[in-house]
Amino acid sequence: MKMKDLSVLAGVIGIVLMMILPIPAWLLDVLLVINISLALIILLVAMNTKEALEFSIFPSLLLITTLFRLSLNVSTTKLILSEGEAGDVVATFGSWIAGGQIAIGFVVFLILVVVQFIVITKGSERVAEVAARFTLDAMPGKQMSIDADLNAGMINETQARERRQKVEREADFYGAMDGASKFVKGDAIASIIILLINLIGGFIIGMSIHGMSFGEAMSTFSILTIGDGLVSQIPALLISTAAGLIVTRAASDGNLSDDLSSQLLSYPKLLYIVAATVTMLGLLTPIHVMTTFPIAIALFIAARKMQSSLDRKQVEVEQLEEEQQIEEVRSPESVINLLQVDPIEFEFGYGLIPLADTQQGGDLLDRIIMIRRQCALEMGLVVPVIRIRDNIQLKPNEYVIKIKGNTVGGGELLLNHYLAMSPGYEDDLITGIETTEPAFGLPALWIDEAAKERAELAGYTVVDPPSVVATHLTELIKRHAHELIGRQETKALIDNIRESYPVLVDDLIPSILSVGDVQKVLAKLLKEKISIRDLVTIFETLADSGQYSKDPDVLTEYVRQSLSRQITQQYVQEGEAMRVITVGPALEKKIAESVQQTEQGSYIAMDPVSTQSIFQKLSEQVNRLIQMGQQPVLLTSPAIRMYLRQVIERSMQDIPVLSYSELEPNVEIQSVGVVNL
Repeated sequence: MKMKDLSVLAGVIGIVLMMILPIPAWLLDVLLVINISLALIILLVAMNTKEALEFSIFPSLLLITTLFRLSLNVSTTKLILSEGEAGDVVATFGSWIAGGQIAIGFVVFLILVVVQFIVITKGSERVAEVAARFTLDAMPGKQMSIDADLNAGMINETQARERRQKVEREADFYGAMDGASKFVKGDAIASIIILLINLIGGFIIGMSIHGMSFGEAMSTFSILTIGDGLVSQIPALLISTAAGLIVTRAASDGNLSDDLSSQLLSYPKLLYIVAATVTMLGLLTPIHVMTTFPIAIALFIAARKMQSSLDRKQVEVEQLEEEQQIEEVRSPESVINLLQVDPIEFEFGYGLIPLADTQQGGDLLDRIIMIRRQCALEMGLVVPVIRIRDNIQLKPNEYVIKIKGNTVGGGELLLNHYLAMSPGYEDDLITGIETTEPAFGLPALWIDEAAKERAELAGYTVVDPPSVVATHLTELIKRHAHELIGRQETKALIDNIRESYPVLVDDLIPSILSVGDVQKVLAKLLKEKISIRDLVTIFETLADSGQYSKDPDVLTEYVRQSLSRQITQQYVQEGEAMRVITVGPALEKKIAESVQQTEQGSYIAMDPVSTQSIFQKLSEQVNRLIQMGQQPVLLTSPAIRMYLRQVIERSMQDIPVLSYSELEPNVEIQSVGVVNL
């Protein structure tokens, strides 16, 4: 065995022998001083630990020091009762601290016992009990967290093993502290009993054996008893305080002094308030100003120094952040951050800042929230967060809307004006700045507040600038919705519906279709402005049809047919006949003959002359319906619907192309035009 192991064993055996063998007074003085020194060391170490496990030996050390202190109590009791003395240390504590007054000594001793037993010991015992209980209850969750981090690759096996050992050690430590706190409580009770034994036994032995008078025996043994009690209770109080500090120590990056200075003294303004309060105590109460003013001045000076220190730290932090930003810009890795592209961006010139500034009455942010809600309800699409920023490169009243970094729309606004769109006839009395409505490209006027009421009475549609922006943004989101739904967004929709329909999702993905296949179908639906909110019906159709075909175009046609009620309500007014442009037999035959089948899917290959003829004849029918104030809808057979859509989507992407199977049987259809070759 090593020398330090032998010394520890010898020390424990010596503590036990102290209770049996007589100890001379000089050696007892040395041991009592060692006891006080050891208690101070334990208290200071407890104050400077960052977490409880740094002092994991404390429960065992608490037992040893308690046993050592009780052994000293037994030794001093033997000396007091046998010889009427207990060394210089006990006599000094009894006479010096008591100040020659036995009653004062008893009062001081009782105060120490009350503070240790009722306040510190009871509190430490309760905290240790609760900490042990919560630590044990939290062990399974901590173990699962470690396993999850290990499975995710956030930590390696060695780190996981270290964290598991730390969790186990915490549970063992707080469990041991829960039991060790009972020793502190028992030590306080034993001190009171030993005090009574020394006092009563000393009177009897002093008068019967040592031949002392009652007064002499009372004076001698009272001072020795008080000294013995104080010399044992002061170290006990220090160790009890250390136990309380250990069990109440929260996780921190610093020791007790660091936490006190960084947390308790981190609010200099509060010190000013305390200084003013102390000053008022000296002025308005009988407390002398010479007592309160120095304290108030000290608090005021401390607050000033703390404030200046905080200001210096703030400046240093800002300088450090600037230096880090400069270093990041200079570093080669900083280029990676430039590759990030926002899904949707709204940029505006400095003249339109009041639109987004809530302090100036701007409600653009609230309108964008409503746009996202509207798109979710109407289209079933979760619109990504729209980044709003000013751009000094734009004109003061100009704005642009970007999707994935590319400009898809823009316009100019005149704040303090209104956009007025005529109902089809012009009123010469209404004048303004001519412009074009950005969302639909209609001619319009910017009018001032004075002309607003007259324009409304004349039948003009009058909207304010924020509404113009909101309408334009909404239309562009709907037009480019298919670009905003990728695999990640599709996965989020799948996870959301999985909570209510887990069997449906598990049956479809990934056994029948992948996330990418589902995303292609949803994008094709959104591209033709078909809402995907009814994901249950869409997934049911894909689960059935996906067993026969993996072609996204074919799957989309099956889904559209299953959404016939939704599509019908989207294009048919209740109680009215549906006016459509139909496709003639010759054109249907021409399109069917032009379809080419490949391994990647089918597509239409038509000669340019026929394509141009289709565009020309379809444009004539569409323009005629638009002039009549009706929405043009192209109706064809299910077999060629998607191919006809491929033909016209580049030049007439806003014209809906429907098939007969996508409409409800009870819908009355009225053909107002035919497109044929």
